[in-house]
Amino acid sequence: MTIYIDADACPVKAEAERVATRLRVPMVLVSNGGIRPSPNPLVQSVFVTDGPDEADKWIAEACGPGDVVVTGDIPLAAKCVARGAKVVKHNGEELTGANIGMVLATRDLMADLREADPFRQGGGRLFSKADRSRFLEVLDRVVRGR
Repeated sequence: MTIYIDADACPVKAEAERVATRLRVPMVLVSNGGIRPSPNPLVQSVFVTDGPDEADKWIAEACGPGDVVVTGDIPLAAKCVARGAKVVKHNGEELTGANIGMVLATRDLMADLREADPFRQGGGRLFSKADRSRFLEVLDRVVRGR
């Protein structure tokens, strides 16, 4: 098992590293750069070339059954779930084969609504302490296989 982190805009890298360290699971931070490598021997940094979705492509090709991917990118999550990986969003929501279709459809619908209404701006709610706590709890459970 490896924990893969879509690291460029991930607000829970430190929390994921704490879980990985406590459970002795290797972790890979994948980004386009600009992220300081961790001195932790369990954490590897992978820097991909600049370009749209290069980190996503790398993660989607590297992950497999038994791995855990941390991402907020729904299309990447769908690819990882299809490859047998477990996916956890930054807010602690677990994405599985049972719910990824609905999550992807909702994402596409919201993109269409934003495109149709130029005055519909902004994203969802802000990332909170409760989201961070829920993420830690869910990642720990998923990595332990519970």
